[in-house]
Amino acid sequence: MERKCTRQFWSTVCRAIFQTSFGLERRIDCEMATENKVIKCKAAVAWEPGKPLCVEEVEVAPPKAHEVRIKVVASGVCHSDWAYLYECGKVMRPRPFPVVLGHEGAGVVESIGPGVCGFSPGDTVIPLFLPQCKECEFCMSPKTNLCSKNWEKTQQGVLEDGSSRFTCRGQQVYQFVGVGSFSEYTVVPEYNIAKIHPDAPLDRVCLLGCGVSTGYGAALNTGKVETGSSCAVFGLGAVGLAAVMGCKAAGASRIIGIDINPDKMEIGRKFGVTEFVNPKDHDKPIKEVLMEMTGGGLDFCFECVGNVAVMRSALESCKAAGGTCVIVGWTELEELTLTPFDILLGRTLKGSYFGGWKGVDSVPRLVEDYMSGQIMLDEFVTHTLSLEQINKAFDLMVSGKSVHSVIKM
Repeated sequence: MERKCTRQFWSTVCRAIFQTSFGLERRIDCEMATENKVIKCKAAVAWEPGKPLCVEEVEVAPPKAHEVRIKVVASGVCHSDWAYLYECGKVMRPRPFPVVLGHEGAGVVESIGPGVCGFSPGDTVIPLFLPQCKECEFCMSPKTNLCSKNWEKTQQGVLEDGSSRFTCRGQQVYQFVGVGSFSEYTVVPEYNIAKIHPDAPLDRVCLLGCGVSTGYGAALNTGKVETGSSCAVFGLGAVGLAAVMGCKAAGASRIIGIDINPDKMEIGRKFGVTEFVNPKDHDKPIKEVLMEMTGGGLDFCFECVGNVAVMRSALESCKAAGGTCVIVGWTELEELTLTPFDILLGRTLKGSYFGGWKGVDSVPRLVEDYMSGQIMLDEFVTHTLSLEQINKAFDLMVSGKSVHSVIKM
């Protein structure tokens, strides 16, 4: 059934709105001078696989029906962005180029398209790569956070009409998973947006658009970590550290962090790691090390790397009877091989996508939890960079010198 709503109109000339967050004043021009017009702005464009991003002037079209145009204030840099650029066709399915990457954005609504309900210019929002239409079979089920609304199209970098809202040098530029937050403006469907607290610091809560929500929810929603349990987290990047944070919040008594970067030992302790293991320090498989440390395996293991060999190690490190392994790391083309005995005695293997959160409903609550001090975000951000430094953010990521970089527009 078509939704009906009364669209809110602002006066032709209105005062500027000032909101204080993350130590800066954010000024939103309320004169609606750009409504229904193409906006020219800067964006980081990936013209072809394997090549550095180029900061270009792009044109961002006005939103169409049930779409919202957002002024992006900040965007996290996720490993999936790097993988799309440098491993497309290897561990990720081929997708079209040129493309504006980025999917951990936060910003302010600039204008809305016809039929949009629940959003007005000036609203503070987080665009979501996973929709929540609240109408499809998945959205109506408490068993999953997936949503079928426009899923296949956004995975190919276009919106519902089969096109993107970006153009550059006279050609269409796709938007990564329907978001494309490495741009000063972007357009997303209204069911891919979470409205958040207006005072939320956008250069922090943008991380809730993917990485932190994914790891944190994997422990709480997917794994359902129990009080007093033992956990192991494989890979202490941003997603893994968020999984550690989730294990701690759930009351796990033992949290073993596993990473080949020795610098992650101290970083992990900030989030709740009680013991650290570097596989390079041992001459036996990591599963054997963990079996010896725990006397038979762990209650919960979380794979946060996106490597199929690590996935199998994580599964085999669980207790044979009742252990749960959650796959969180992203990979699409590699095959995971198991023996039936890996799960025959009672292990459970599960996958977690966006931490099991139904984003439109859950992300605003996660923002509130951060603002009340219940979850950590500041500690994830090790570098704050400009859009022109986007390639540096990728270099910091792959070298292990950053936990998470944030791009401020």
